[in-house]
This record gives sequence, C-alpha cells and structure tokens, in this order.
Amino acid sequence: MTATAAVALRRPRLSRARRREALLGLAFTAPVILGFVIFNIGPILASLGLAFTDYNILSARPSFVGLRNFSSAMQDDLFYRSLHNTLYYTALRIPLSIAVAFSLANLVRGAGAASTLYRSAIYVPSIVPSVGTAVVWLIVLNPQIGLLNRGLALIGIEGPGWLVSPSWAKPAIVLMNLWQTGGSFVIFLAGLQDIPRDCYEAANVDGATRWHSFWHITVPLMTPVVLFNLIMESIYAFQVFESAFIMTGGGPLRATYFMALYVYDNGFKFLKMGYASAISWIMFGMIMVFTAMLLRSSRSWVFYGGGK
Repeated sequence: MTATAAVALRRPRLSRARRREALLGLAFTAPVILGFVIFNIGPILASLGLAFTDYNILSARPSFVGLRNFSSAMQDDLFYRSLHNTLYYTALRIPLSIAVAFSLANLVRGAGAASTLYRSAIYVPSIVPSVGTAVVWLIVLNPQIGLLNRGLALIGIEGPGWLVSPSWAKPAIVLMNLWQTGGSFVIFLAGLQDIPRDCYEAANVDGATRWHSFWHITVPLMTPVVLFNLIMESIYAFQVFESAFIMTGGGPLRATYFMALYVYDNGFKFLKMGYASAISWIMFGMIMVFTAMLLRSSRSWVFYGGGK
C-alpha cells in the first residue's frame, strides 16, 4: 500500500467545533439513553434472568432452578384459565377495534367542516387515564342503575349483568376498550388522507360507484395501515390489565382473570418473582409468534403502492 492510499483510507479528523457539537448532542440525549437502559433494558434483562430462578424478594439471592418455572406453568390450571381468557379477549377485541376505528375514520373523512369536532370527540377518550375511564364505565355498566341498561330498556331490551356476569364480563371490557380506539382511528385517518384523489376521480370517470371505490381502492391501499394497527392492537390485547384489575379484579368467577393479572398476583401478592418472570416471557413469546404470523400472512393480502 502506497503512502497516498494510506492517507486516502485514513478517517478524516473532526474539527474542534464538530467534536464539541457531537459531545453537546450526547449530553442532551444522555438522560433519555440512561433512563431507557436503567428503566427498560435493565428490568427486561433482569426478568429474563429471574425466569430461571426461585426468588421471592425476601431471600438474599435468587436460586437457580432451570426450566422449573416454565414446566410449573404448563401444569397449572390457573395458567390455562388466564391463557384462555386472554385469547378469548384478544380474538374479540382485535377485529372489533379495527372495524370500529376504520369505520369512524371513513365517516369523519367525509364529514366536511364538522370533521375537526368529530376527530376531537373520538380521540379524547383515548387519552383519559385508565382509572378515570374504569370508574366511569363501572357506572355505565351497572346492571341496575347503569346508563347502558337504561338505554336498552327504553327499546324493550333487558340488559345483561355485564361485569357481574361471567358470560358478559369479557365482552363488557372489550366494549369499554372500543371507546378508546382514538389511536388506531388517527392512524387510519392519516392513511385515508394519503390516498391520491386521482384514483377516485379515475374510478368515477369509469362509472364506479362509491361502494366499488371503497372495496377496490380504499381497502387495498389501506392494507399496510391495517397491518400496523393489527400488530399494535394484538400487543395491547395480550397485555390487558388495568381495566380488569380496577373493574373486576379478575372476577366474576375468574372470567376476566387475564395473563397480566396472573403475572401481577404471582409477583406482588405471592412474591414468586421467578415464576412471574417466566409467565411474562411466555406472554412475550406469544406476542412475538402472533406478530410473526401476521407479518408472514401479510404477503398474501397487504398491497403496497410501489408494487412490493
């Protein structure tokens, strides 16, 4: 290698001003990076280690037990009950939330001058704190004095027991969470506004009705957004906790005893941190498998404008 080539391969040195700018940038981002490492990455790695140990907080140090926590979960009837409840809730919530958010976005898109008011009204519930939302819906879903059953009575329908009925408790929590579809709604609305108007104008010239335009233009071009919201909603659904914890505590008859509640009880009530960590990683594995299935299936139904 000649001297000229060696000089050419040598990395250029940063000037003093550029180094100072880089250090200043790192200084500003350091709190966020340190917070992410300490409060996110640290607990994740710690839970992975605890999943293979027997640790109850009161003991001096965790004792390694290998895969015993995972095998214990496979033999626990309560684990399967919480798994069944979680899968039932997920299967009910995901399609309903996607359908409601997509429908609302399409309605608001054509609302004209009032669309800003409608957007705010739909999005605001999604930023209400979980405790406040749960308290409000405890009143709405009350079997005797609740607004929902009173409204049903006006049209001659006897309302169910909702949160006090094992059959209706999970649908009641799904119904409450449908009230907070503002995040998915905003994403759908942004995707709809990104569709070129030329596509609809060309369809009108060819004599297509509004219904045909919806199925042959809107739906195909929105499939990437649908995929994104499906993944996000599945993550939220598998981790359902606050609503069941506040409103039912897992009842009645453990009808709303979801996996997140199972993790909470084992970790903070029974102090079985190792076992709770193992269940958490089982939940993580389920979410990853479900997400991978969605991504793999998307090859056959997601349409990208670029032809990919």
